[in-house]
Amino acid sequence: MTARRPIQSALALAAALFLPALVPARAQQPAKPPVPAAHAAQAAARPPAVHLAPLAIETHRLANGLQVVTLENHRVPIVNLQVWYHVGSKDERPGRIGFAHLFEHLMAGGSAHIGPGEQARLIEQMGGVSNAYTNDDATVYTDTFPGRYLARVLWMEADRMGSLKLTQANFDTARRIVGDERRQHIEGPPYGRVTEDLYATAFAAHPYGHITIGPMGDLDKATLAQVGEFHTTYYRPNNATLVIVGDFSTPEALAWAREYFGGIPASPAPIPRVTVKEPPQTSQRRLTRSYPNSPLPAVIEAFRIPARFSADQYPLVLASEILSQGQNARLRRSLVESDRMALQVFGAGNFTEDPNLLFVGAILTPGHSAADGEKAVDRIIGKLRTAPVEPAELQSSLNQTIARLVESRQTDQGLGDQIGEAAVVGHDPALVNQELGRYLRVTAADIERVSREYLAAQRSTVLLVEPKMAPAGAPPGP
Repeated sequence: MTARRPIQSALALAAALFLPALVPARAQQPAKPPVPAAHAAQAAARPPAVHLAPLAIETHRLANGLQVVTLENHRVPIVNLQVWYHVGSKDERPGRIGFAHLFEHLMAGGSAHIGPGEQARLIEQMGGVSNAYTNDDATVYTDTFPGRYLARVLWMEADRMGSLKLTQANFDTARRIVGDERRQHIEGPPYGRVTEDLYATAFAAHPYGHITIGPMGDLDKATLAQVGEFHTTYYRPNNATLVIVGDFSTPEALAWAREYFGGIPASPAPIPRVTVKEPPQTSQRRLTRSYPNSPLPAVIEAFRIPARFSADQYPLVLASEILSQGQNARLRRSLVESDRMALQVFGAGNFTEDPNLLFVGAILTPGHSAADGEKAVDRIIGKLRTAPVEPAELQSSLNQTIARLVESRQTDQGLGDQIGEAAVVGHDPALVNQELGRYLRVTAADIERVSREYLAAQRSTVLLVEPKMAPAGAPPGP
């Protein structure tokens, strides 16, 4: 179990993108024979031969408000069951930061008929796996298991939704686990504090300004009564979506869902929602940090972007791909391969329910400063704002993006992830069938337009990481 953002996790950006930065850059590969210009132009102009059959999802809602989304997939006798609670770290109030992630672990503490940790053990005995994660917008519990056990797993999820045991012992255990995860993912790794500092500067009003694994201060002061109030408010059937994908019968699954979940009462009051709007950003924000466990200079630029499933998300994803993903990304070709001023480059958009951030950055080689890196990154982004991308470059980014989309649909877990995100973050499960078409309609002009609008200096927050200077006379480091 871990706190994460669903596809472009800010926490994962710090842990997964920065940690590999200390590995030396891959040596340059021998140049490939040039492709004849006529052949290259034909390949660039040829649209990808991709067709994804629409997912035959069904959406139902129980009397108590529980949304049930199903997709039968009989390729293998497996079912993936996901329970999405529409509550994430953005829903936490000041003084109660960290409660959403805390509940990811509290939900494993046992219920009326299941002991602490027993649900995961029972699913493993079935031959399955269970997990959970928390992000800005949702807390998700996933189970994958042989399809013949669907009724039993539905009963277990209903039992902990309706009769979770909130005890001081469970609370203390969950709080200790969260503290361990913070040390493991934030305080320990190189550059682990980057995301936390960047978000705190980039957001002035919206609760995205604190990350999912926040500081431990509020959890250390929290009481069991406060934790219970959070559970009573958000862990209700009318704030949950049940996603079932795999080898099962929809009518049978709906009958079990009504039997096991139907008696859980809905919230008597409307579920609180975040209504704060981040004010428009009109000037660049900057900060410089030094971290004891970050030995090399780095530059990270974050730009304000629109919400998940918005029309401009799709050209922005491709712009990010062109800048930072793969061996032919512009940042890599320039900073790593040509100028050799960076060990690692990275970038991704964190598209969420409300507008969030797109990251671009680099970790520099010794002898180059973070300011040098900023100038180089700005130069490369500037070209994306002022000239259309080449047809071959657009096609390559589109191919890579579509490949990831297709690959993620090869498992019931991947299908469930996409459906759950569309249902909860996008408020419409049918959005899952629109993704491919939206990418295929992106043009070079679209990428130039969104780069000019969103990747502008006045919409950015820039974090420069400068290594701490060693005391005079200290022995050289490794």
